[in-house]
Amino acid sequence: MASKQFIIIGLGNSGYFLAKHLISLGNDVMVVDSNPDKVQDISSSVTQAVVADGTRKKQLASIPLAKADAVIVGIGEDLEASLLTVMNLKELGIKHIIAKSSSAAHSSILEKLGVTDIFHPEHDMGISLAERLNRPNMLDFLPFMDGFSIVEMVCPREFVGKTLKDLNITHKYGIQVIAIRDPQQPTPMIGNLADHALQEDDVLFLIGPNETLDKFKA
Repeated sequence: MASKQFIIIGLGNSGYFLAKHLISLGNDVMVVDSNPDKVQDISSSVTQAVVADGTRKKQLASIPLAKADAVIVGIGEDLEASLLTVMNLKELGIKHIIAKSSSAAHSSILEKLGVTDIFHPEHDMGISLAERLNRPNMLDFLPFMDGFSIVEMVCPREFVGKTLKDLNITHKYGIQVIAIRDPQQPTPMIGNLADHALQEDDVLFLIGPNETLDKFKA
């Protein structure tokens, strides 16, 4: 898969870890922040690091924004800086803008500015933690669409030794197992899962309505 090019404006915690992970996945990442110390700290770990203020359009205009597959605005707490940066990007003709939001009001304004790709790291982390606490055998939780989620959970004890065909999970619960991971194997199994006899340490990736996923609560 060909690498993609991303520009991240704002090196808070979200921007920092996003940049590092995108690089680890083989992408080209330019980071932009007005704080020289933050830029220096990450400069050796990314493709390019630039000291610039996103609220100043002339400074943004000097960056090759149009070459990026997406420009991510990782400014959350400083509402004015976030919105000014987004407005500058819009005026510079950037089509794919992804923006961090710190509140419902922040999201509402971003939407009014035409940003359709908004992420809420603190909100999503809180929901994920609550879901894991509510379902002790769950390892991870990802909202999919209204009322539906993808969850990663250890195989329930009552499933051990049985196949998915035996359990007939889709018919009984209205959810689907989309992958199974054996901790001893490097990659999860996807497709042709019906005849796999589930083991105690298997991790199941399930997709379905939230209310039916609750049936698997330990």
